Amino acid sequence: MIDPARAAAAAYIVAALTCVSSCGGASSEAQADETSQEPRVILVTGSTGGLGREVARRLAADGAHVIVHGRDEARGRSLVEEIEASGAGSARFYRADFASLDGVRALADAIRRDYDRLDVLVNNAGILVSPDARPLSRDGHELHFQVNYLAGFLLTRLLLPMLEAAAPSRIVNVSSLSSAPLDFDDVMLERGYSSGRAYGQSKLAQIMFTLELATRLEGSGVTVDAIHPATFMDTGLVRGFGGTPRTTVDEGAEAVVGLVDPAEPGSGRFFNGLSPFRAHPQAYDRVARERLWMLSERLTGLSDPPR
Repeated sequence: MIDPARAAAAAYIVAALTCVSSCGGASSEAQADETSQEPRVILVTGSTGGLGREVARRLAADGAHVIVHGRDEARGRSLVEEIEASGAGSARFYRADFASLDGVRALADAIRRDYDRLDVLVNNAGILVSPDARPLSRDGHELHFQVNYLAGFLLTRLLLPMLEAAAPSRIVNVSSLSSAPLDFDDVMLERGYSSGRAYGQSKLAQIMFTLELATRLEGSGVTVDAIHPATFMDTGLVRGFGGTPRTTVDEGAEAVVGLVDPAEPGSGRFFNGLSPFRAHPQAYDRVARERLWMLSERLTGLSDPPR
């Protein structure tokens, strides 16, 4: 029996959610050099299920080599087999759990070992949990903040030299309209925790990272945007929270892959579907973004002195 109050709260959360995925259009900025025979190499995190899986399918159908990532090896390998059997693109699976920052580092190490280029990074992995208690990652961080934000921050920073070497290259952060402003005195939400607030904070952090990274990468040939693909999509996540889907997986997929190859080149933008959108005001606060950057470096160990 579903508790009506909990179901109502869940429906409210899900209505604000994004779910992860991709599909697309075309842009000269993001397309591989027409004189090159090498396919673009695209990493899609969280691509073993849901919308992320559709992202990988569509990008591979366009001829890309897709690096498939997820926690479930069986689902990952089945997607690779499906892509390889299609005869269009190609794929390879890597397992990593973003609840562990060591897992993120190991994934980055493996990609740097196995590939000499990376053309596109789609930070798509994400969670929404509704526990009775505040969940923590293996590193002791609030779970949504780590899986939805810190893991992508760390992975992006570790793979950035590959993206810069492959420029013009692209980063797409799959975020959400759901936003909760960061309280820098309680980022881990030890007081007043709710899964909705935790999710919204992690997604706003993604957008803040996107805008700050775009500023820091200006002139490098690496562009970065964030997107809310669609609301209330027909996924297990939405149905699991008792919601009635209002959009399809295909709609979300079209939006994300459309941003992989945007019709209008640019960087440091937030999109609702395929339309530019104004994010939460905190995203445009440069002081807050710099504060989040420094905090993120400390939490991921990127600011530690070399050993």
